[in-house]
Amino acid sequence: MRNEHYKLQFITHHNARFTYIDSARLALEGGCRWVQLRMKGAEEGVLESTAREVLRLCRRYDATFIIDDDVALARRIGADGVHLGKEDMSIAEARAILGRSYIIGATVNTFEDVLSHTRGVMPDYFGCGPYRFTSTKERLAPTLGEEGYRDIIGRMRAANIAIPLVAIGGITKDDIPTLLDCGVDGIALSGSVLNAENPIAEMREIVVAFKLAAHAADLAK
Repeated sequence: MRNEHYKLQFITHHNARFTYIDSARLALEGGCRWVQLRMKGAEEGVLESTAREVLRLCRRYDATFIIDDDVALARRIGADGVHLGKEDMSIAEARAILGRSYIIGATVNTFEDVLSHTRGVMPDYFGCGPYRFTSTKERLAPTLGEEGYRDIIGRMRAANIAIPLVAIGGITKDDIPTLLDCGVDGIALSGSVLNAENPIAEMREIVVAFKLAAHAADLAK
């Protein structure tokens, strides 16, 4: 995928201290340049007003802005793309609405999920997880762990499937070297940033850790 920002993603969340908009701002100030707005169950008006504000922040930082699930909203406000879950609109339908200029990501949990996306219109990247248990997502699929990622990536390579795969789900800064060593193309984080004592500092440390681990993984190839 031409946009290299996907390799380090932040998924918005909220807690007692910070709103969804706060979370995006903190990640951006910390150096992340890919933000996905995920607000499950939000009222439509609240979702759109939040999306417009996060879009404004992303434009200020020259960051990529992805909206979870809502293809119509992504098109209406001019987001950079959309991330589709397993129960959302198909990739083909989303591509027909959005055209080629939008980024489309897809959630996968197994190699069979990956394979199913190669039989039609393919996404630009996969969000694959969860790595471990996370409280930021409802109806959690079975956790993959290190061996789960190695298995999926090994089977993707054997099948010549070159779509980038981004690990997600309960990931912390310390997990980054291990996951990149497994062969994943990118990392998505949420709670580990927002729940840190200093989220901006935590994001900055994650950016550095990712660059160092990515360089080490490249040398090991």
